[in-house]
Amino acid sequence: MPLLGFSLAALMGLSLGLLGGGGSIITVPILVYVLGFGAKESIAMGLAVVGVTSLFGAASHWRKGNVQWKAALVFGAVAMAGTYAGARLSVLISGTTQLLLFATVMLVSAVFMFRNGRKDAAQAPEPRKASFPLMALAALGVGGLTGLVGVGGGFLIVPALVLLVGLPMKQAVGTSLLVIALNSLVGFAGYLGHVEVPWVSLGIFTAIAVVGILLGTWASHFISQATLKAAFSGFLVVMGVFIFFKNREALGLGGGASTTQDAH
Repeated sequence: MPLLGFSLAALMGLSLGLLGGGGSIITVPILVYVLGFGAKESIAMGLAVVGVTSLFGAASHWRKGNVQWKAALVFGAVAMAGTYAGARLSVLISGTTQLLLFATVMLVSAVFMFRNGRKDAAQAPEPRKASFPLMALAALGVGGLTGLVGVGGGFLIVPALVLLVGLPMKQAVGTSLLVIALNSLVGFAGYLGHVEVPWVSLGIFTAIAVVGILLGTWASHFISQATLKAAFSGFLVVMGVFIFFKNREALGLGGGASTTQDAH
């Protein structure tokens, strides 16, 4: 199903453009279950796709004045250290375990996104700056998760930039895309030499996703963020449960052979 898989790349880009996150959460399942790549291979490719796509999205937000460079570089620098370490540690666990961790992150993200989507702007927490040690700890955590399971971290980075760095929401989304780009590309570098990268497929998928993020950034002015977040959280639940089902033997639930592939 190559045509379907590459078409879905546009959906991944739309998610990043509309929400400032969600790219990896869509990309990895597409690469594994639609295009048939191995788990580790897909996580590495997902990081590259999200990294390049987020860079285009960040450039679009920067032109609108929604990127805070100091916050991006400070938060991003600490997060990148965690990302590279997480990518290196990933060789110690199986691709199936990575996918199960990935599915868990999807379900947790869905809960927080749904709850956040139901709040109106008047109920949003007041932005405030946290101490540097707390911010650094959050950045390391986001980075480690990015490298370990291939999640760009937008759903974690945006609230961290609002609550810990003190950025307004619009700047947090734009700045998040730059941090995601830096994180993801460093994570991809951590996988090089450990997985075989199909560069042609990666290039095609990335090009389509870039078109998606540009459309998503444009469309974000016309779509209700609350409605979009509620719908996307439902999608995350479905995909998370699906991944758990496909890997049910690893959970000791039996019921047939798992189709998950491990790339070595």
